[in-house]
Amino acid sequence: MSSLAVDPVLEVEHVSVRYGGARVVEDVSLSVERGSVFALLGRNGVGKSSLIRCILGQQRPSAGDVRLFGRSSWNSRRAAMARVGVVPEEPDAPPEMNARELVALLGDLYARWDGADVLARIERAGVSARVPFGKLSKGQKGAVMLALALGHRPELLVLDDPTLGLDAVARKALYDEIIGDLADRGTTVLLCSHDLDGIERLADRVAIVKERRMLLNEPLEELKARFRRLRVTGTGASGVDWTPFEISASDTREWGVETLVANFSDERFETFRARAAAVDVEVVSLSLEEIFVALVGRKEVSS
Repeated sequence: MSSLAVDPVLEVEHVSVRYGGARVVEDVSLSVERGSVFALLGRNGVGKSSLIRCILGQQRPSAGDVRLFGRSSWNSRRAAMARVGVVPEEPDAPPEMNARELVALLGDLYARWDGADVLARIERAGVSARVPFGKLSKGQKGAVMLALALGHRPELLVLDDPTLGLDAVARKALYDEIIGDLADRGTTVLLCSHDLDGIERLADRVAIVKERRMLLNEPLEELKARFRRLRVTGTGASGVDWTPFEISASDTREWGVETLVANFSDERFETFRARAAAVDVEVVSLSLEEIFVALVGRKEVSS
């Protein structure tokens, strides 16, 4: 399926990033449709952070083009950022200022600022608006950063690994707040995270970057539909003909063979089953985490 969206908020076209002779992003293209949740995944060092900087107009790509709301993110960064909310990987605010002071400060910078909504979100998160930012826990800081990022009612919310280092309760609270905002406003979201379970709750579309290049870019449900683990037991299991399938990984075990296929369909399975009549086959669906690990290695999805 094409990576181009019907009504794109963000378009990345053939972007490459180089630092001297080092290539960190190579010919990456993607498009984020208005109202969608787009997850950008990849192991450490594959260039996600550099790509995010290009998207936000903080860095000029070595090649290619990035457009936010139809205009170059590099040439129109100031105008674009008035319509974008950002939650960085590391919460960043003056440590001596409390949430009320931060709300007042940012209210002078944004024309569409809703300070009352920001404070209500912070209160829902159970965070005191009078405690200095530097004295908050990481989870509390994350809740404040998300509330501030949504304060000017952005059309695009960029989340750069916002749950890194948070416990399960803090992660759930943050995702519940994002889900609530999606339901209320239909905000478009670009999400990078190591929390694949959380992404599976939110994402409409998933892109995986491997070795600096785009490995895949497709709707999450389609991705999950085409990956299956097949467990084959019985006489002749080791000699099964896997011809209908694209094999991602296969292991021979004492009880039989376990194979991961990347192009599962009912039709292909019927063809396979007819050829493998002498064996028993168990078909197992996979989570996003299992698919990610199968494609790029052990779980490590931070920027």
